[in-house]
Amino acid sequence: MKKLLVILLFVAPFVIKAQSDLRFNFDYARFSYDSLSGYIEFYYSFSLNNLTLMEKKAGFSANAIIHIQIQDTTGKNVLLDKEWKVDNLILDTSGTSKFRNLVGVVGFVIPGGQYQCIVTGTDANNRNKVKRIVENLIIEPFAGKNLSLSDIELSGNIRQEGADSSSIFYKNTLEVVPNPTMVFGEEAPVVFYYAEIYNMTKPGTSDNVTLRSRLYNSRGALLFDKAKCISRTDVARVEVGTLNISRYATDTYTFVLTALDSAGNYGVSSSKKFYVYNPKVIDTVKNMTGNMELINSEFSALSPDECDELFDKSAYITNATEREQYKKIQNTEGKREFLFKFWKRRDADPSTPENEFKSTFINRVKTANEKYGALGRRGNKTDRGRVFILYGEADETDRYPNDLDKKPYEIWRYNGIEGGVEFIFGDVSGFGDYQLLHSTKRGELKDDNWLSRIQTAK
Repeated sequence: MKKLLVILLFVAPFVIKAQSDLRFNFDYARFSYDSLSGYIEFYYSFSLNNLTLMEKKAGFSANAIIHIQIQDTTGKNVLLDKEWKVDNLILDTSGTSKFRNLVGVVGFVIPGGQYQCIVTGTDANNRNKVKRIVENLIIEPFAGKNLSLSDIELSGNIRQEGADSSSIFYKNTLEVVPNPTMVFGEEAPVVFYYAEIYNMTKPGTSDNVTLRSRLYNSRGALLFDKAKCISRTDVARVEVGTLNISRYATDTYTFVLTALDSAGNYGVSSSKKFYVYNPKVIDTVKNMTGNMELINSEFSALSPDECDELFDKSAYITNATEREQYKKIQNTEGKREFLFKFWKRRDADPSTPENEFKSTFINRVKTANEKYGALGRRGNKTDRGRVFILYGEADETDRYPNDLDKKPYEIWRYNGIEGGVEFIFGDVSGFGDYQLLHSTKRGELKDDNWLSRIQTAK
């Protein structure tokens, strides 16, 4: 979603009175731009009845200032430092402005990296009314990667039919009016959401993507769960929907959107928290506690068969204790939790949203299945597939398919392992099933007489 920098203003319904001196709210969503950068939208709102009004000839004016500073995590390099003044003319102060917000958005293209964002809102007519919000941002370019999801933008309204292309909130044929307060309920009983899915048509993946949307309360109780299959006909697509929260009690809720490529055992999740104020609704949901970190992960959307398949693909990096533990699990939730913890322990850099170890491992499994299958077995079940999954692409590969006195064989060399190791595979059966004959790596099969296994009679 490529855009230029814009400053947008809109007056939208307010839901519930905030308690701070300045009722200023802020939210953001990250979208795709290119292979090096991401596009980020910052949404902000000021409560009109909370701003100091200045009398004008035509009425009254409410004025606010928003200041955004983006810097690297050291604080030494400032990427952005800008301030904007926003105005709104109020013709009637007898009640027209009550429970209404001055809503705006600014958007930027930001290079991939980790940043600190400092957003400050100020009443322009009373500089003592100020609110400062600090957020840590991670920008990871979506372009060219596996199946990906943008952040979720929660909205007060999304219009497609009759959408005005000149609207300040128009994007991808839709008018998406943000709700930076993140408050819904009596005055706003419907939550609209907007997200973008990327890299849908990457080769080697399944024909469809399973998209699952779920809603949890603050205790982890699942209140809404809906799944659908979407075709991979387009590289990217927009996903919009609604949640009717009129029957939900006052509480904090988490909305989770998960896109899952079942064939590749790869999934991505995006989540957003919001607050519901429904004082007339009685909370009848059972008091239970869920692991919100698990709930917000891709593992929470796996079916029982998908759990088993993922664990089967992980066999080469499991130990006997883990295999025994998984074997004893009888329910789906237990399998999901096991897999979540299993891969979390192997995440070399938990500070990033992606588990790079898991992504690399699953991509190797997929490549092994594509290149090294034999005799009806998937590539990850063959010797060459196993070695490729564990150690990656060899630094050097010598292939000998046509020696007169030998069956076909290959020698893979890894220069960065134990000072340099070799793996020798031979097509002993003659049906393309290359078995491991010998390796110089510690712990692998060692047979100094491997050559005799592939010699042919003269």
